[in-house]
Amino acid sequence: MDNGKKIGFIGFGNMAQAIAKGLLEAKVCKAEQLYACAAHFEKLKDTADRLGVHPMQTAQEVVQNSDVVILAVKPYLIEQVVAPLKELLKGKMVVSVAAGFTLDESTHHISTIPNTPIAVGEGIMICEQTHSLDEQQWQTFCELFSPIALIELVDSAHLSAAGTLGGCTPAFTAMYLEALSDAGVKYGLTRAASYRIAAKMLCGTGKLYLESGTHPGAMKDAVCSPGGTTIRGVSALEKAGFRGAVIGAIDAIEGK
Repeated sequence: MDNGKKIGFIGFGNMAQAIAKGLLEAKVCKAEQLYACAAHFEKLKDTADRLGVHPMQTAQEVVQNSDVVILAVKPYLIEQVVAPLKELLKGKMVVSVAAGFTLDESTHHISTIPNTPIAVGEGIMICEQTHSLDEQQWQTFCELFSPIALIELVDSAHLSAAGTLGGCTPAFTAMYLEALSDAGVKYGLTRAASYRIAAKMLCGTGKLYLESGTHPGAMKDAVCSPGGTTIRGVSALEKAGFRGAVIGAIDAIEGK
């Protein structure tokens, strides 16, 4: 699976580490092919040592050692981080996780919004449809990231909404997982068993949809027998405004 590409991370926070872990776990590349820099070098060294990647003192070193550069700093820092690198980045393939940021024409660039499950090979990478990767670079991008994420191309106008749906909702889903586990514990299950059962249910339901394409409403109906227990639970969720609460959470992020 290893394609020999050297990958550099400018910024090595939670998302960058999740991507690195996913790439290594899926054997897309080896640890020695990964380079990283971060604001706090001593902290970076500890993290890099755990993963086996090369810690670099500067972003310039990362770019010089890499075929693919992943910009993973906070959006408000992008301009000041990239400014001294413009000449070095010319001709490089740059993947930004700061959505909507663009580089000049001399750099081959794609804006993405990944999510944290990429660390275990079950991520999503929302990608801006308008990008400047050439055909070979796009192929390389897919080779690197499709083993660890669903790659979803969207137009620029919908990048924010798609990023919210894929990037923010792991937090909501973790809350749902926690709530299901609380219910299991309330009725006598151990905490560990409750978490395992609920987590596997979430994984399985998502996989069932992706592999079958069955409408979620039909998936719900398949579990709801007339007068049965599941439909009573569905009714309770509807009375509590479950769907409206979920949509409202997205509205709160998107400012609607």
